[in-house]
Amino acid sequence: MSCDRVIHSARLLDAGQVTDDAWVAFQDGLVAGRGTGDVWRDLDPRHATDAAGAWLAPGFIDIHGHGGGGASFDDGAEAIAVGRGVHRAHGTTRAVISLVTASIDDLAARAAQVAELAAADPTILGSHLEGPFLDIGHKGAHMPSLLRAPDDAAIDRLLAAGAGTIRQLTIAPELPGGLAAVARLAAAGVTVAIGHTDADEHVARAAFEAGATILTHAFNAMNGIHHRAPGPVVAALGDQRVTLEVVADGTHVHPDVIRLLVQGAPGRVALITDAMAATGSADGRYELGGLAVTVSGGVARLVHGGAIAGSTLTQDAAIRLMVERVGMPLPDAVAAATIVPARAIGVADRFGALTPDRAADAVLLDETLTVRAVWVDGDPVGR
Repeated sequence: MSCDRVIHSARLLDAGQVTDDAWVAFQDGLVAGRGTGDVWRDLDPRHATDAAGAWLAPGFIDIHGHGGGGASFDDGAEAIAVGRGVHRAHGTTRAVISLVTASIDDLAARAAQVAELAAADPTILGSHLEGPFLDIGHKGAHMPSLLRAPDDAAIDRLLAAGAGTIRQLTIAPELPGGLAAVARLAAAGVTVAIGHTDADEHVARAAFEAGATILTHAFNAMNGIHHRAPGPVVAALGDQRVTLEVVADGTHVHPDVIRLLVQGAPGRVALITDAMAATGSADGRYELGGLAVTVSGGVARLVHGGAIAGSTLTQDAAIRLMVERVGMPLPDAVAAATIVPARAIGVADRFGALTPDRAADAVLLDETLTVRAVWVDGDPVGR
């Protein structure tokens, strides 16, 4: 037996475990096998990479990001390619393309374009429509004039445009028709998230019962936890079906509060970037969904009102924060960027772990948890 590639002598981080002196073999874009010691030599690999004791993890999966490298995913195929290149260099091998609020016509056109890209590029897992069915009081960086309640015609138009590739949709379930829309979208195979919402814990629980399974960027753009009004975060913590997204950049949510999340929902916190165009680029003036944004010290805020407008985060940086400031064990932090988001959007059978027959996506990290090398479908990525 032979194989295309073996990465050996690694400390493998997978499924919340560490395996020392590990090797992983790739063949035809898939994981062909794994083990420990020198057994890999019997595979006669065409290419062998000596990890020299570095950390080897599955490729990261970002289910919520809006751009990078000065480009916004809302601006089309070239912009998506630029942004994906930035995040891929930081270990994000697969991503859902998040689109901000727009008119139904524009959003449908953008979802259709993502569908075309996903058909040609399997590293694009589909689209995430973050809007327009959001609460104006928790709009964040979304154009208020375009926010609206859901209706059957709008949902039909978006689903048709996405042609089965709308992976996720964020909705405020308290809007008129909101709970019915949650059920309808879930029945259509869309992973429904609640966010940018004024929902209390009762409405949030009703949304989860209707089929929502993600809390969009927990704590941000929603009611917080009050001792007499628990809110949607507590509702999500108490429901084993729900994955809680978190933007672990030290700005969106305090590390001490993130620690409460991971303690309250072990194995259900997904590290997202919510990255906007300035990620991997310079501070300055940008635009997000038609709104002016200024980035200073890597923190993005709306020019008018000062609301946080996405992040400049990459997933490797999120993992570092989780380990260094939240105190999360490294295997669990890696799981939060790999298998947890993969499960959240229903692709864990293909991605998120370095086990046989899953995609041969991998990231090599040094002692400082800085990315040294990336592989997608078994091939090295130029960095």
